[in-house]
Amino acid sequence: MPSHKRIREALESVRTVERLAAIEHERWAHWQQYVHDQCERQDDGSLVIPAELAARWQTQIETPYQELSEREKDSDREQVHKYLPAVLDVLI
Repeated sequence: MPSHKRIREALESVRTVERLAAIEHERWAHWQQYVHDQCERQDDGSLVIPAELAARWQTQIETPYQELSEREKDSDREQVHKYLPAVLDVLI
């Protein structure tokens, strides 16, 4: 079993950070595309978020993870599973 110091060094290595950053960018880009697809594009290129979505997302922003619905938690868990292979590769 690797020592805590070796684990920390492996997790903080440039290679690991870059791999996780690429996963994060992919996650963010997917979310942004979803948001853009829900919006109404204006003639000037700006986007208007429908009021009901803005309200729902604001509620989710303000809700601690523990208080989310199971469906909302599942969505967050799905994202975590995208990171786990990279973390496990470092630890194993």
